[in-house]
Order: sequence, then structure tokens, then C-alpha cells
Amino acid sequence: MVYIFLANGFEEIEALYTVDVLRRAGVDIKTVGVGAKTITGSHKITIVCDTTTDEIEPSDELEMIILPGGLPGSTNLYEDACVDKFISWAHENDKFICAICAAPFILGKRGILKGKMAICYPGFENQLNGATIMSDKGCVRDGNIITGRAMGSADEFAFAILSALRGDEAAAKIKNAIILD
Repeated sequence: MVYIFLANGFEEIEALYTVDVLRRAGVDIKTVGVGAKTITGSHKITIVCDTTTDEIEPSDELEMIILPGGLPGSTNLYEDACVDKFISWAHENDKFICAICAAPFILGKRGILKGKMAICYPGFENQLNGATIMSDKGCVRDGNIITGRAMGSADEFAFAILSALRGDEAAAKIKNAIILD
């Protein structure tokens, strides 16, 4: 099970591209609305989520959590107690934690990026406490942490996640199916 947390103001492409790629590969991914089932993105696209933060708890079936960027979406994720609980649980249980654009700051402020390579949207680097910033990359995987730079690297981010979960062959199959060169 994979949860992608959506808070009002999330970056739509970063979230939905990732959801689409993972579902094409048969990954069990659920969109989780922070505090509500209907969430509106930073570009006024409204999404009806599969579930809400009020309806879920961490469990051993959880493989990964994903935090899309966008503002104020990233800030809203950072301030939510349930999202914090999932981040802490995933970190303590060596599960994958993925964040793109502004959202890596959430991991940086919690000390999760110390000693890790990471990337984020330009201007947020000073909030990735203890990370080695890989500013020439669109996406970086360091162990169970995957970070992405911005909406322009949403494809790289989504396929890094798919490769981490199901292997490079599964990712190549989906890339071929959508004709991604």
C-alpha cells in the first residue's frame, strides 16, 4: 500500500502524474485528503480523494508515503499531525518516504535528510537540514528517501518511485507503454 497525501494547495501534476504511473503498474496507491475528502490544488483543480487522514492509520502493509509539493500544500502537509505521524512511522520502520518540489523541506525540518543526498525546488535548500544538495539532478534516491526538484521532473520522480517499489523492468514497461523517451 502506498499513500500520497494531498493538502489544499498541492501541486497537481506532481501528485497526479505519480498516481497515474503507479496505478498503470498495478501499485495499490491511495490518495489521502488531509482533513477532507475533496482537496483543491494550487491551480484550482479539485480532486476527490480515495480516503482521508481521519480514516487511516499506519500499518505493516504500508510500503511508502508520498508528499507532493505546491504552496501552500507543502506547508499544510507540514502542519498536519496525521501526516507527521505517518512520516515518523515510515521513518522508524524504514519505509520509503518520497517528497518533491517544496515538500522535501518537511523531511529536512524533521532531521530525516541528515547525511542523505536530496533535491528540492530552488530556494528551499536551506531547509533540507543536513542533506547534501544534488542541485544538478531532477530526482535523487538515497536509500529509502526519494526527492524530486519540481513539476518539470514529475516523470523522473514517478519512475524513480516505481523502480524502487517494483523494479527497473516494471518502470521500463510503463515508460514504453506511454511512449516516454
